[in-house]
Amino acid sequence: MEIIRNKRDVWGDEVILGVAWDLLWVVAVAALLLLAGHAIVMAALAKRKAKPSAEGPKVRRHDAIDRAFHWIMAASVLVLIATGVMPILGVRFAWLNIHWIAGLILTFVVIFHIIRATFWQDFKSMLLTPSDFAEPFDESRKPGKYSFEQKGMHWAMTVLVLLVIVTGVILFTNINSPFWARPSVQDEAQLGLMFLLHGLATLALVAFTAIHIYFALRPEKIFYTRSMVKGWISEDEMKQNHDTSKWKPEAE
Repeated sequence: MEIIRNKRDVWGDEVILGVAWDLLWVVAVAALLLLAGHAIVMAALAKRKAKPSAEGPKVRRHDAIDRAFHWIMAASVLVLIATGVMPILGVRFAWLNIHWIAGLILTFVVIFHIIRATFWQDFKSMLLTPSDFAEPFDESRKPGKYSFEQKGMHWAMTVLVLLVIVTGVILFTNINSPFWARPSVQDEAQLGLMFLLHGLATLALVAFTAIHIYFALRPEKIFYTRSMVKGWISEDEMKQNHDTSKWKPEAE
């Protein structure tokens, strides 16, 4: 199976055209099998224990501005995936303008989030430390605000989204837009490399988005998803899942 598609440029030299989109099916099947396997294993290993109550005192987990960022980013990524993948699957529609508009929205929101996270949030709470890697293997270790899995997903998505943005912006400068006309002279080798990196990042983003949605909907994690909608978790949920010496949130 091919990973890279090639073509001949106007000079007869072989240059990269982009990623081989047959890989999309490989990624989709692999992600489906991985998530189905995880669900089966978790069901087999499930222990009967009291579920923390959502009632009682509440503590703030996400401010409104951060929840807005999350959902705008999520919508942008889903639109980008849909408009990028559906034409490959044979669904024909005017996708290009929708694609680059969603890409620009994602770019602006990510820049805003980077600035906010650097200067107004506790950036250190999202850093992976050596002790975090012991969490999955030791039930007695509880995380601060974010668990090892949440930090890992955050950084994986960060790398992929930044790669999609950088390559997407470069490709955007090579199409007709309301801001400029398409350049008449193009470096096909450079463009091919950008298409390849953009495509590979897209495939990885499809997989990690599916994984993120799966864990967001798992019964034992659904209270985190609720907190991304309403902003809070209960004090009982916090105490059962977090080390309160590492994270002292404000009351809701």
